[in-house]
Amino acid sequence: MYPKIREREKMAVIVDFGKCLHCGGCVGSCPQNAIYMNDYVLEFNENCNSCKRCVKLCPVAALRMG
Repeated sequence: MYPKIREREKMAVIVDFGKCLHCGGCVGSCPQNAIYMNDYVLEFNENCNSCKRCVKLCPVAALRMG
């Protein structure tokens, strides 16, 4: 028999608010609509699938996977 394929584990996005420019680029880049800007604070909901698109797009490297 073939081994079961595990679903990829989701990793949380960690935001360095000291670096974040609040530009909103990550919000617009998310294909799952999982990122929201709430009073200049980024919030992620359960729709995040850890695709890393926001991490790659951030111009100041304020986002990382953790």
